[in-house]
Amino acid sequence: MIRLRDSGLPGKPGAELAANGARFVVRAPGASSVTLCLFDQSDREIARHDMAPGDGGTFTAFVEGLQAGARYGLRADGPWQPEAGHRFDYSKLLVDPYATRLDRPFSYDPRLAEFGEDTRSIVPKAIVETPRPPLNPDRPLFQSGELIYEIPVRAFTMLHPDVPEEDRGTIRALAHPSVVDHLSKLHVSAVELMPIAAWIDERHLPPLGLTNAWGYNPVTMLALDPRLAPGGIADLRHAVEALHAAGIGVILDVVFNHTGESDVHGPTLSLRGLGNAAYYRHDQHSPGTLVNDTGCGNTLACDRPEVQELVLTAMRHFVTQAGIDGFRFDLAPILGRDANGFSSEAQLLHLIVDDPVLHDRVLIAEPWDIGPGGYQLGNFGPPWLEWNDHARDDIRRFWRGDSAMTGALATRLSGSSDIFAKGGSTWTRSVNFVAAHDGFPLGDLVSFEEKHNEANGEDNRDGHDANHSWNNGIEGPTGDPAILAAREADARALIATLFASRSTILLTAGDEFGHSQRGNNNAYAQDNAITWRNWNELNQARLEFTRAWAALRAQSPLLMRLHFMKDSDGTDVPDQVSWLTTDGHPMQPADWEDPNRDGLMMVLGPEGERLTMVFNRSHREIRCMFPGSPGLWFPASPHASIEKAIPPRSVVCWREMPG
Repeated sequence: MIRLRDSGLPGKPGAELAANGARFVVRAPGASSVTLCLFDQSDREIARHDMAPGDGGTFTAFVEGLQAGARYGLRADGPWQPEAGHRFDYSKLLVDPYATRLDRPFSYDPRLAEFGEDTRSIVPKAIVETPRPPLNPDRPLFQSGELIYEIPVRAFTMLHPDVPEEDRGTIRALAHPSVVDHLSKLHVSAVELMPIAAWIDERHLPPLGLTNAWGYNPVTMLALDPRLAPGGIADLRHAVEALHAAGIGVILDVVFNHTGESDVHGPTLSLRGLGNAAYYRHDQHSPGTLVNDTGCGNTLACDRPEVQELVLTAMRHFVTQAGIDGFRFDLAPILGRDANGFSSEAQLLHLIVDDPVLHDRVLIAEPWDIGPGGYQLGNFGPPWLEWNDHARDDIRRFWRGDSAMTGALATRLSGSSDIFAKGGSTWTRSVNFVAAHDGFPLGDLVSFEEKHNEANGEDNRDGHDANHSWNNGIEGPTGDPAILAAREADARALIATLFASRSTILLTAGDEFGHSQRGNNNAYAQDNAITWRNWNELNQARLEFTRAWAALRAQSPLLMRLHFMKDSDGTDVPDQVSWLTTDGHPMQPADWEDPNRDGLMMVLGPEGERLTMVFNRSHREIRCMFPGSPGLWFPASPHASIEKAIPPRSVVCWREMPG
């Protein structure tokens, strides 16, 4: 087992209180000197201390008499040699990358990028905190195969009428009983919080009057954004405790692939000023050129011990200080990259899995980046779960009406063995979803054929063009009852298909009650009504429909098993599946190959306990005769008959009753 103590990095980085003061350790590879700057509560600089150099680019200082609440920043001196990757600028006040709390949010200012321009008045100060006793978390509440609910904290709670005004838009709002009740009624196993570490706006946003609303542009990895967590890690701990009490786990969406310091024209805030050449990957043949495998201007050098130490420390911090159950990794291939590309055997990936604090946490990869060989779906291996965009696209394309999609749908419903059966695996690691933060929300999938991102200020050039969406006859808002009814049917069919699939499933906050982004499929910069969930205008019927499917799934082990479905061979095993035409006959090769087939039946489980799902994407009603014993229709029907008229554009379930 590889441990970071073997890397030769001395000391524990960050600020640590002692009985008679505070000790500071900073990693600044390549720096000639580092200065610790202290500030009072009014942001006035009150002292500077030269830090003592040590091995491995480490600098230390001990300040007697310093107490909790002290504010500090750093300055690093060294060569200004951009052509060699060195960008030391002593005029820049830097944030300690190991800071656990900041006194204010980051705010973009052009002076942050200007060499020689002092930035002490515009950079947040780190706060020295009293250490809390570490938690010893139980095993994660979330289990693979259950429901994850993706939450943008601010947008989710800004308009919630029951949440006190002072808590709206913050992590503390997640602990409110009304929010917890909403999640419980959806049978949510874990919430996945979109990034909550302190971030900065991309530099093109302020001139447009826009701000980053998603958080995928972090500067620090441990310190939470003060806009979401005014009380720091205590706010997160409070929310986790409330959710855990309701049986709901908490997963953090973390960005360990780049920072908000961006490209060579970006701001100098932290890692760039402490060791740009060490912390970020650079072109082997042009050392001054940042590698941009993330599309965000820079790429963290996750093969270097300084970066690995920072990533692992951040993860341990959230587990031991807040009880976090797991992590979803944005652009996860970056964690396994070096100059030779991605490897599932990369050191950092092993360090995470083997770590004594992290080894039992939930690990979810977004398995793609934009670098060479960046698409790695299915390649992370156990215990990693992986976002499955094939499931997303195939489910959308089936319901859109694309030809020859029957087999693809069956594969996604069955756990995507074509992707995850590598190495002889018999169980799926797929995270299925039909909509997520990136792209159209579910309601817009059935209301817009094209993206409408004009509000982002980029002339609608940003965002994906391949949405696999449809509008049911009119682009965008309409009062036509027939179109509205068709959209509602399609949205429900997408929800039901997600809940009927064998995998871990992910639902994005608001999709269950009709949230729309007005056709914007890249709403990262819309901290306003475009992304804020409107709790006063819920589609109550869709919400109840989603709750009913969530309850069915929670009560049906056949749907939450992770083993790949196997075609029935006459034996009664939980993983057997029979594929039937909508008139009840076994699917034959010609049926699978029929490009115009509009539906199928999926029969799961042994006789007497079977679940039969009918997927009817046609625009006409069909009648089905179900095999087996008496049971119950789902959604509910007044008659428990094994013959049923299946509405157009719908998914229904027949559940046999044992005995």
